[in-house]
Amino acid sequence: MAEVLIFHHIQGLTDGVRAFADDLRRVGHTVHTPDLFDGRTFDSIDDGFAFAQEAGFDALRERGVALADEYGTDLVYAGFSFGVMIAQQLAQTRPGARGALLMYSCIPVSEFGEAWPAGLPAQIHGKEDDEFFQEDLPAARALADSSPTVELFLYPGAQHLFADSSLDAFDPEAAALLTERVKAFLASV
Repeated sequence: MAEVLIFHHIQGLTDGVRAFADDLRRVGHTVHTPDLFDGRTFDSIDDGFAFAQEAGFDALRERGVALADEYGTDLVYAGFSFGVMIAQQLAQTRPGARGALLMYSCIPVSEFGEAWPAGLPAQIHGKEDDEFFQEDLPAARALADSSPTVELFLYPGAQHLFADSSLDAFDPEAAALLTERVKAFLASV
């Protein structure tokens, strides 16, 4: 079984993120969900963005990277949207990474190094018409094209945080498929 460190999205550590983590725990994985917003959750992406902007995106990212030290190595780093920034940085720079799960976002590999680590498996998940993911789609395609161990999964629709069961953007069918793919990935790392 895998040990997974999940970083939440811009609306915080919502009940939907917790439910996703619990679903992975039920099949035997060890899952950590640090709360970068100290218990705050937000009703909208805009409200969460305003909070993160005030707190400082770099400060929150640095906090997430530092928190990873509490969990050791040999981790799969996972992020939802805002959390992808931290998960991807850790996957690309931290020795011992076992994999990366990048949901709703993907940062250009050049932000954290010259190339994706050789042989490091990853999955990228996003909606085809999601306005936020559209900005990251070129980076996601470039990453998937650069490594045979990276898979890109596109889902129909425009919802951004579609696997969060506690939000209006929740898409049960796409979320179930994403979760199935994540479980298969974790069983293989």
